[in-house]
Amino acid sequence: MLKKKIAMGFMSVALGAAILAGCSSGDGASGDGKVTLQLFSNKSENINTYKGLIKEFEEQNPDIKIKLDTPPEAETVLKTRLTKNDLPDLMAIGGNATYGELARAGVLHDFSDSEMLKTVQPSYVDMIGRLVGPDTEGTFGLPYATNANAVIYNKEKVDALGIEVPKTWDEFVAALEKAKQAGEIPIYFTLKDAWTGMIAWNSLGANIAGEDFAEKKNKGEASFVESYDEAADKMLTLTSFGHKDNMGVGYGDGNNAFAGGKGVFYLQGNWAIPEIKKANPDIQLGVFAMPVTNDPAQNKLVSGVDVVLTMNKDTKHKEETTKFLEFMMDKETAKKYTDEQKAFSAIQDVFQEDPVFEGIKENFETGALTSFPDHYYPAGMGADGYLQEYVAKKDKQKFLKKLDAEWEKVQNR
Repeated sequence: MLKKKIAMGFMSVALGAAILAGCSSGDGASGDGKVTLQLFSNKSENINTYKGLIKEFEEQNPDIKIKLDTPPEAETVLKTRLTKNDLPDLMAIGGNATYGELARAGVLHDFSDSEMLKTVQPSYVDMIGRLVGPDTEGTFGLPYATNANAVIYNKEKVDALGIEVPKTWDEFVAALEKAKQAGEIPIYFTLKDAWTGMIAWNSLGANIAGEDFAEKKNKGEASFVESYDEAADKMLTLTSFGHKDNMGVGYGDGNNAFAGGKGVFYLQGNWAIPEIKKANPDIQLGVFAMPVTNDPAQNKLVSGVDVVLTMNKDTKHKEETTKFLEFMMDKETAKKYTDEQKAFSAIQDVFQEDPVFEGIKENFETGALTSFPDHYYPAGMGADGYLQEYVAKKDKQKFLKKLDAEWEKVQNR
């Protein structure tokens, strides 16, 4: 029922706005005869990469100008623009609940018959399909870049401490203890930005509660209280190995601090690596999948669709928007994006070859992967804020009950 209610709400808003505002906020034509297309992105880390690719595209297509828009709180902005019937021509957004809502609202182009879709690895097409749900037929985006939650580590420090890359939870905790005894900060946390806590939470939840948790929760067959008890305990174990100001440091400052030698381990996604390297090009980094359980065969790497490329169904410049998407989906372009962003590609035969990822290469080769659990949480639930409060106050039952209550509140809207 949740899916239908959200879809109906979004569709009625979108249709109402369309009646009031017409089909577009502008024709995209500029005084010099060029067609201007807006590319909306929800990420800050890839701005320079997009700028470089846009410049290349514009040189090849002098009659088309791409205007990049990367506002703070991008998903909120995008939903507001939906209600005003002011969706951009092109969107590069996360493969999460917001994408699913937009797809169900009927405002995105259906790529089901597109040749571009055939170049995408089927598993990632399936992943974004689950976000839309079975009641809406079609594929409304092109999975482009994928990512992974990882334990990033300072190789020099790990070698100096004599730590082996842990394969089990107990080995990981032992490594953290060893780092602490040596006077190091075992894990450098950046919990001032609440979303960064979800890196650890997603790895714990995916491997303990399972990737079918959201489906069961929506059917009333699972709850956070029952399924996330162990994950909640382990979350506090991890934060006990942080620094004195876990809640006072944000993501940007954390990247710089880790680059400067503070911390042995850093719980982040692959997207943080270019930021760390930017601050310290000489730092030697490694990564591994967080070993959440004591059975190595059960410890999967959390990976998801980081960027879905899509377009406004009602754009007045379908030919030009399609041309830009074809440029982006070209293997040579995709390789440039993948290399610069230290990302993984959803496009077949485009590989991430940076040796920094040696520790998770096997996960991709063997399929030891699982989805981001929070991509399937109801949009607007605010789990990151409740997790931040839990880490500070340590009231487990209150926290888990609050997650259940908030899920149901959003579900019943």
